[in-house]
Amino acid sequence: MPVTDITTDPEALTMTLTAEFAAPVERLWNAFTQPSQLERFWGPPGWPATFTEFEFVPGGVARYRMTGPAGETSRGGWEFLRIDAPRSFEVLDAFVDEDGKPIEGMPSMRMTFTFEATETGSRMHNVSYFASADALDEVIAMGAVEGSRMAMDQLDAVLQDLRAYSEGKGTRTEILDDTHVRITRLIEGPRDLVWRAHQEPELLQKWLLGPDGWAMTECEVDSRVGGAYKYWWEPVGDTEGQGFGFDGETLVLDAPRRAVTTERMIGTDYPSTTNDLSLYEEDGATLLTLIITYPDSQTRDMVLATGMTDGMEASYARLEGVLV
Repeated sequence: MPVTDITTDPEALTMTLTAEFAAPVERLWNAFTQPSQLERFWGPPGWPATFTEFEFVPGGVARYRMTGPAGETSRGGWEFLRIDAPRSFEVLDAFVDEDGKPIEGMPSMRMTFTFEATETGSRMHNVSYFASADALDEVIAMGAVEGSRMAMDQLDAVLQDLRAYSEGKGTRTEILDDTHVRITRLIEGPRDLVWRAHQEPELLQKWLLGPDGWAMTECEVDSRVGGAYKYWWEPVGDTEGQGFGFDGETLVLDAPRRAVTTERMIGTDYPSTTNDLSLYEEDGATLLTLIITYPDSQTRDMVLATGMTDGMEASYARLEGVLV
């Protein structure tokens, strides 16, 4: 994980994050100063950012919104105070409303980003300066420490060429915390087609099958916020087993970039999960990221123990064949 240290200092009224990366300073600088790159990591998993303004000059402003898994939003804004490319920049950071104006009563801070070369790549120091101990405490209570760590830990995938980052790794499962798991898989194919393959029943029934020997016999998808879906599988040929299925509804839809849905196993009293799918395209390949939110660690471990990752890899390999 890139983050090596996060320290809060109530006397100096600061929070300092240090992270190291296997990439040159210039590449790290680009990740922090280009909105298309920032959107891939600025915000913890499940709360991706969308930058609506980005004027990277002293006195310029940046505006962004982060959208949660239930469609809720949090907005922020930067005013650029100082830029010293590619070594550092400084901003005033604030919570803002829909019009981009700072929200009265919410904490604001001055932030510096400093980048330096190391023997293995580069190091970043991010220092946030607060006006009062209460403001620092409020931001900490909002989960800024762990949220910042999880956001910066997404940077490795941003800094590397997608194919180099994913080569030979197939479907990867990472446990983020007690209730969150991240699945990643590089799909050889453009994002628009990968998106369609997740939304159109006639395509879903060709690839979302898990291990060989199963067929999706029912597939209903209402691709609207609030719309419902249903998948049902049956064994075919000599495969043993009983049919099973899942249903749920769409909470967030941002085609062809992101879809958040609930998922419940039909006919059981198992608690539902939330599945947050995002797609990013680079050079004709699409990085698929799926963040699954479980109700507790016991449910998470039970599902992972079923061989979920292997089943997903079989499906994703089949998906690449569908996209040819």
